[in-house]
Amino acid sequence: MTSPLSPSLPAAPANIIDADGQPRMGRYAGQTGAIDWSTLAAPYARNSLWRRLHHKRWQYVALSTPQLLCGIAIVDIGWTNTAFAYVFDRQQGKQIAGFSQGGIPGLSAKVSDRVSGASRFHCFGNRIDYQPPAAGNPHDGKYQLSLQCEQFELEAEFDASDAAPLLLAVGPIVHGSVHATQKSPGMPLNGEVRVGEQRYDLAGGVASFDYSNGLLARSTEWRWASAHGLDIGFNLQAGYFGKQENALWLDGQLHALGHVRFEYDPAAPLAPWHIYTDDGLLDLQFMPEGARRENKNLLIATTRYIQPIGSFSGWVKPEPNAAPRPVEHLVGVTEEHFSRW
Repeated sequence: MTSPLSPSLPAAPANIIDADGQPRMGRYAGQTGAIDWSTLAAPYARNSLWRRLHHKRWQYVALSTPQLLCGIAIVDIGWTNTAFAYVFDRQQGKQIAGFSQGGIPGLSAKVSDRVSGASRFHCFGNRIDYQPPAAGNPHDGKYQLSLQCEQFELEAEFDASDAAPLLLAVGPIVHGSVHATQKSPGMPLNGEVRVGEQRYDLAGGVASFDYSNGLLARSTEWRWASAHGLDIGFNLQAGYFGKQENALWLDGQLHALGHVRFEYDPAAPLAPWHIYTDDGLLDLQFMPEGARRENKNLLIATTRYIQPIGSFSGWVKPEPNAAPRPVEHLVGVTEEHFSRW
């Protein structure tokens, strides 16, 4: 079943670059086609070497149940690639399994040039295979995710048949060129996670994804928040992409949000966070339960990263005059991230 598009956002174009080589900046509802930055014209065009060094693509998937939150990512940063995955047990308040692996440049990872394409990471015994619906239609089939590593295995399937539209955001990047991202709403989840002899059923959970593809600056930083149920969800970012990807999914509809403020103590990221938008449509408290952290310094590249896992409570509104919709203990993540890549 095809879900209705958002009343406040135009339908996503089939190509985010127009016939004159200009990016179609803005926020849209729905899925775009392949992204080919080589067709950009001035002032966004860059030579092939620059694109090779600055082209960043990643496919991230979040799987949540009342007990677990799993995060899985494949990242292609042009001159190399990496992947990570983890299983966070909310009852224990800690990560119980995971891996983080740098890949072999040009060999280990593939992130598709379109959100409907398959992505994979195979390296030194760690394997991730991600397959969107074969028809390439986000409302015509099921997404498949398979993972195998030393600490755990995962098989997941999530169904987009009745899902709200994807968000497409396209915008300029300071000291870079252009970036595009597709964010999903929450989708019904089935599957299983196996950690040693322990098996965890994913049935009744919620899946969501973040596909991103852009020509980014050498140094990039952001704060991020994401949480999804089947009738309500949001994506929020402050940093390199401005308000472009700030969005609310509510009862099958997609709504644009304004700039977001993250009020928290960077020295104590597991203390409560206050997150709100300047348009008065969202005001949330985030209560962390634990976090995944990673700090890497590879001389030519640096990553500092913390992703607290927890729950959001507060309220959201689809428009200024609407009554606030309560949000109660919605599981999700926040993130503070800096990369020099």
